[in-house]
Amino acid sequence: MKESPYLIDNDRLADVIAAIQTLGTYKFYKLTFAAWADRITGDEEKADYWQRVFEEHPEFFRLDSKRERASLVWRRQHQKVFNVDTEQKISPEIYDALSEDQKSRVSRTPLGSSELAILINTAIDLHSRALERKQDARWWVTGVIGLVGVIVGAYIKAIVG
Repeated sequence: MKESPYLIDNDRLADVIAAIQTLGTYKFYKLTFAAWADRITGDEEKADYWQRVFEEHPEFFRLDSKRERASLVWRRQHQKVFNVDTEQKISPEIYDALSEDQKSRVSRTPLGSSELAILINTAIDLHSRALERKQDARWWVTGVIGLVGVIVGAYIKAIVG
């Protein structure tokens, strides 16, 4: 069975939570990997790392059709009615009347704190379940060690005895 992406490294859960918070609240909902790396860690050079995180956690993140930009799944379900300059919602009618230049300054509405809390709690739960599955997969280790001990003990007794 393939190892859960939550168990790839010790910082994965923290990174998923940081990405959820950033992608959920930044004024633009979809950016390049380098731009997200800069927003999350302040280092555009970590774009490849963040691309991997986004790809390995499709339960939260999606890539665009060209696989160049990432967004948060839940936020993609919101309409494009958030003016990033005024930080106000606009009506769909106003959006439709905007020029293409003006439309580029309209994004999907950022998530609220309750929505972010649900996503973060989900990430924590998925991480906990991955840890439990990993521990449950080792149930046989104790039995095998005991059996090996019995076999070695019987072998030594046969040689010595």
